[in-house]
Amino acid sequence: MSLETIVNTITSSFTEFSLKDGIDILIIAVLIYYLITLTKGTRAYQVLKGVGLFFIATIICELFDFATLNWLLSSVLVSGILIIAVLFQPELRRAFERLGRGQIFDRKTGEFGKSSALIINELHRATLGLAKRRVGALIVIEQRTGLGDIISTGTKIDGIISDQLIENIFEPNTPLHDGAMIIRGGNIAAAGCFLPLFDDPNLAKELGTRHRAALGVSSISDSVTIVVSEETGVISIAREGKLIRYIDSRSLKDTLESLYSTEKEHRFIFFKRRNADEK
Repeated sequence: MSLETIVNTITSSFTEFSLKDGIDILIIAVLIYYLITLTKGTRAYQVLKGVGLFFIATIICELFDFATLNWLLSSVLVSGILIIAVLFQPELRRAFERLGRGQIFDRKTGEFGKSSALIINELHRATLGLAKRRVGALIVIEQRTGLGDIISTGTKIDGIISDQLIENIFEPNTPLHDGAMIIRGGNIAAAGCFLPLFDDPNLAKELGTRHRAALGVSSISDSVTIVVSEETGVISIAREGKLIRYIDSRSLKDTLESLYSTEKEHRFIFFKRRNADEK
């Protein structure tokens, strides 16, 4: 298809544009906007963006008359939507429940309630305090992939990050100490949350449920999870389905600084594992 043909097609479309077409486009735009709003903050939102790219690629292929590629993308798009509906059924169900309750726009932005330096210091101090007392902890720091579906499984807190609050939540024999804490921006979004467990038979036997949960959530999102072992007090960090153990104070501080820097989407400091005799 030549450039002249494409220009003529676009021009003729504008000349034949009517009020009915405008209303049609407006309705579609509103539906897409509501769909994005409903799924934002969940894992389904990331997949929705991928579907959108597929859809745009399909339109481009049809515009340039790439018959084979257009057929392939169209087939993947149709079957992909059905697969997504099955895989993300829980997230979609909760989204439509929010729609039914009229709570479409109630999602928190997760902006920092205090400066990055204060957040880093509070998280750093709380983690070291828990490790020193050998109190088990599971702290998930949300990144670009929303964890709204996981937050909904726990108790919403929406509290400003402080070392006293974190240590109190994980204090043994308290209602929320066994679950995971979710950090969103500068706030503690929720605690006592349930995480998917990492199911790998080759995983080291000495790793407990907290470590498996940390690996589980890091394998389905770009979150970073801090784990404190209840038995040994060892601090570990999970990201991208990988677990780094024996994190010292300096390495923990470097990690938190990288997460709360302006380039947190692109940077992450990897650590060397300390030997047990260096503790």
